[in-house]
Amino acid sequence: MSPPLLKLGAVLSTMAMISNWMSQTLPSLVGLNTTRITTSDTLVSSCDVLQISPKEGWQVYSSAQDPDGRCICTVVAPEQNLCSRDAKSRQLRQLLEKVQNMSQSIEVLNLRTQRDFQYVLKMETQMKGLKAKFRQIEDDRKTLMTKHFQELKEKMDELLPLIPVLEQYKTDAKLITQFKEEIRNLSTVLTGIQEEIGAYDYEELHQRVLSLETRLRDCMKKLTCGKLMKITGPITVKISGTRFGAWMTDPLASEKNNRVWYMDSYTNNKIVREYKSIADFVSGAESRTYNLPFKWAGTNHVVYNGSLYFNKYQSNIIIKYSFDTGRVLAQRSLEYAGFHNVYPYTWGGFSDIDLMADEIGLWAVYATNQNAGNIVISQLNQDTLEVLKSWSTGYPKRSAGESFMICGTLYVTNSHLTGAKVYYSYSTKTSTYEYTDIPFHNQYFHISMLDYNARDRALYAWNNGHQVLFNVTLFHVIKTEDDT
Repeated sequence: MSPPLLKLGAVLSTMAMISNWMSQTLPSLVGLNTTRITTSDTLVSSCDVLQISPKEGWQVYSSAQDPDGRCICTVVAPEQNLCSRDAKSRQLRQLLEKVQNMSQSIEVLNLRTQRDFQYVLKMETQMKGLKAKFRQIEDDRKTLMTKHFQELKEKMDELLPLIPVLEQYKTDAKLITQFKEEIRNLSTVLTGIQEEIGAYDYEELHQRVLSLETRLRDCMKKLTCGKLMKITGPITVKISGTRFGAWMTDPLASEKNNRVWYMDSYTNNKIVREYKSIADFVSGAESRTYNLPFKWAGTNHVVYNGSLYFNKYQSNIIIKYSFDTGRVLAQRSLEYAGFHNVYPYTWGGFSDIDLMADEIGLWAVYATNQNAGNIVISQLNQDTLEVLKSWSTGYPKRSAGESFMICGTLYVTNSHLTGAKVYYSYSTKTSTYEYTDIPFHNQYFHISMLDYNARDRALYAWNNGHQVLFNVTLFHVIKTEDDT
């Protein structure tokens, strides 16, 4: 029930209570029963209470409402005097008059209450109508919103497949912009080239190119052989074999021919393994195996122009073996050369005779008693193995770690162990030597083979079971007309 109806119910309940009070309580007030009400028996209300002396008789005062809306009367009982009948009759009449006044007031209140009650009922009906309308509006709003939301969702679902298309359009737009920019730049370059070509006759341009090529060739001819300046690396190509061995490529091979030859150990072996390329060598895809007619000594072999040159075991004989025919093409004793660990490098291993090649040709590095065990450099004929010319140095062969030739100059390291560096060089062109200080990184602590390859401009090394490469930096000088 709404709040106006609650108040109206409280008023009606109060009227019923007053009627009940009048029927039950008035007899006792006029002495029709033996109930005695003392001066302290007062019904207290929130109305103003007049101070009345009990000697004046029964007094009934105006009613008031309590916080719950009920009417409350205040009654003061007089002192009991059984002999005063007349006073009681007078008081009773006064009381009845007051009660009648109260009844009239209550009737007026009832009429007003009924009128208000009808108004409240009317308002309640209107409020219920408004509430229903609001509820309907709310329901309609939710339904409408749901409907609109569903429509929007369906539209979004229809548009979702367009998102990747739009992204692609954005990407294509950027790409087209890049293409436009590249085409614009290319057009500018082509325009410039067209203008440049238009400025010269084709034959004139051709002649200029030929002239430039000739000048470049002449310049290349004037370049002297390079001088070693720096060694960098190493680059580890593979880990294989024993602690000692040799691997190499042919410096005179064509660019398409990248065969690798592999010879494990420094003695008691005759097997040479061939690989078609560095990649096959790394993967172990062996292409061919050669069984040499003799065992080799040391690790200082060289492949040059399709043939293998090696030192025959327990001798100072040099062997030339053809890979194409599988036959020995030449063999010759290297006169006075020490062998079988008489004058090896510092690591031993029958490394008495070191065969090598550079930009000039084929070389043998060894030591003799005649040169007091110091290094001798001999240039060899690659076909007959005949010694073309020899140079005697003052560097002890047994004190050298390894050596290699670059452009007719021998470079000698001072050790095969960690901390090794290129310590000494000897030029066959000037027959002079100098002490150098070119460090390199001996990563695996024991080098048993170190040879230069002129085609690759690199040092091939066998470093404690690791096949590695070192890059070299060379210094070239252009010849002048005064050079002889």
